[in-house]
Amino acid sequence: MKRFHVHLHVADLDKSIGFYSKLFAADPVRVESDYAKWMLEDPRLNFAISTRAAQPGIDHLGFQTDDPQELAVLKARAESADMALLDEGETTCCYARSEKYWVTDPQGIAWEQFHTLGNIPTFSESQVATAASPCCSPAESAPKAPTEQGRCCTPASRGKPIGIPVNTAGSSCC
Repeated sequence: MKRFHVHLHVADLDKSIGFYSKLFAADPVRVESDYAKWMLEDPRLNFAISTRAAQPGIDHLGFQTDDPQELAVLKARAESADMALLDEGETTCCYARSEKYWVTDPQGIAWEQFHTLGNIPTFSESQVATAASPCCSPAESAPKAPTEQGRCCTPASRGKPIGIPVNTAGSSCC
């Protein structure tokens, strides 16, 4: 069974955690200094908030699958509809390791389709791997994506499809 996913950027994490905890009548299942996530059963929702962008608002929407077969079905639908698709394969982001791909709707809203494989202790493992690089300091508010040379000196595209207009200003990786 699939779970709807919403990721919002918020200005004040603590206030937002308090608000959404009351709204959902549930505490988040994960809280970090810049991120919180609820995994609700009714409705089935993976709701995440973070402070990693310059402006509050919707970062992206998506579907989380319970198994790789469901992810393959969603991917086949996107491919059959000739949607531009960026297949990241196994990757890390939002304190998790996932198999994922992205499509973008006509308005430029990114849709993430993913199957979570496990948790990780950092927002993205690429931050740890490149922490020695001056352009990839973990203290930066937004992670950086590795360039073709393997350096981490370009703004993260967050895995959104390349060549499709997507608002990535101040965006986090997921």
